[in-house]
Amino acid sequence: MLSFCGIAVALMQTLVVPLIPELPRLLDTTPASASWVITATLLTAAVCNPVSGRLGDMYGKRRMMIISLVMMIAGSLICALSSSLPVVVAGRALQGCSIGVIPLGISIMRDVLPPARLGPSMALMSATLGAGAGVGLPLSAFVAERADWHTLFWMAAGTGVLSLILVLTVVRESPVRAPGRFDFPGAVGLIAGLLCLLLAVSKGADWGWGSPLTLGLFGGAVVILPLWAWLELRVRAPLVDLRTSARRPVLLTNLASLLVGFAMFAMSLVLPQLLQAPTSTGYGLGLSLLMTGLCMAPSGLVMMLLSPVSARVAARWGPKTALISGAAVLGVGYVVGVGLMAAPWQVVVTTTIVSSGLGLAYSAMPALIMSSVPPTETAAANGLNALMRAIGTASSSAVISVLLSQMTITTAAGPLPSFAGLRTALLLAAGAAFVGVLIAVFIPRGTRERRFERDEPLPVPVPAPVAPAPVDAPIGDPKAR
Repeated sequence: MLSFCGIAVALMQTLVVPLIPELPRLLDTTPASASWVITATLLTAAVCNPVSGRLGDMYGKRRMMIISLVMMIAGSLICALSSSLPVVVAGRALQGCSIGVIPLGISIMRDVLPPARLGPSMALMSATLGAGAGVGLPLSAFVAERADWHTLFWMAAGTGVLSLILVLTVVRESPVRAPGRFDFPGAVGLIAGLLCLLLAVSKGADWGWGSPLTLGLFGGAVVILPLWAWLELRVRAPLVDLRTSARRPVLLTNLASLLVGFAMFAMSLVLPQLLQAPTSTGYGLGLSLLMTGLCMAPSGLVMMLLSPVSARVAARWGPKTALISGAAVLGVGYVVGVGLMAAPWQVVVTTTIVSSGLGLAYSAMPALIMSSVPPTETAAANGLNALMRAIGTASSSAVISVLLSQMTITTAAGPLPSFAGLRTALLLAAGAAFVGVLIAVFIPRGTRERRFERDEPLPVPVPAPVAPAPVDAPIGDPKAR
């Protein structure tokens, strides 16, 4: 049930992708303004992950899941009932707040499942992020081509209601709680710093990388985030325990997660453009939006089907090995993809290899994080890990968009990314994945991680044996009793 909820919230990430070319007309606005429909969801998803995780650690992870799903339903209904750009952007922002369901669900699993079932369950939950996006693209394309675009949001609201019912009836609350008060100044500082950073990264190409607004946002992030870190180190119950986050296993896992997130998003940016580009370009495959979605759909299915394999790899050789293997397969997939761009089936092969690597890597990340943090910080730590992946995807979107906008060809339909630009973007993603491999190699293998790999429970103290009473003791003797 938790994994179904993960798929439901992951659908929000690709829900409007088929509508991107039509959004300016549907919302009566400019293309730059319409892009806020995508940006708002990415921003709120990034900033809400660590906040909802900390709230879950303190006040109940199931409770925060319910609140997140309610925000998803509310955002979907707002978008379904309006055609105004500001209202739709507000609804999409609420939808983005629900992405914290995935790290919260992984944390609940650690608290309530027996050790033998924890690895496969976390692998399945981690795979939902890619599975929801992979399934959502063809589904959204099919609906967008045959019905009013508001239908997409009615579907999202219905899925959210079903998820909410499942959580209320099936999922029990975790008994683990973190002490202390919620760090409101830390939350405000983190949100402000992340908004400055992610806005500059996401919108820098539209505003101009040298524009005063972009430079001002980057400057604000440089000032706010160090001050926030200084404050967090002096708070008794911080929003993010930076001392724990600075531990070598957590720090290196988060850095590797950022690079894997960068590499992951390249598949969604490059391959659909190759599939939809006109055949007159000499390299385009000329597929419709629906066929493009079907070619990309195996990515999510592969991640779901490989989740048991990922769990076995982590259990047999450790989550560190799973992360290294996954990032390596991810990089190899992109390198292979450079030579497989001549037919739709070749693109499907590329997405399958890339998704196999993502499945391995994504299943290993929460295992590495939770083996290195105390139980009272699992949701916040998983939320921070999800934030690092979000920063990676935002950076990937900005860097690859700039690259493809500089390497173009002129066609009757306007400028399009050149074949050399698409191949360079794939090689850039491969490079990010291989750097992630190098970082993951230096993650230490601690005692708690080895215990997790063997699925052994924590040691239980055994009471000292009590000497038996003498055999010939009389019935009324207190020792006999």
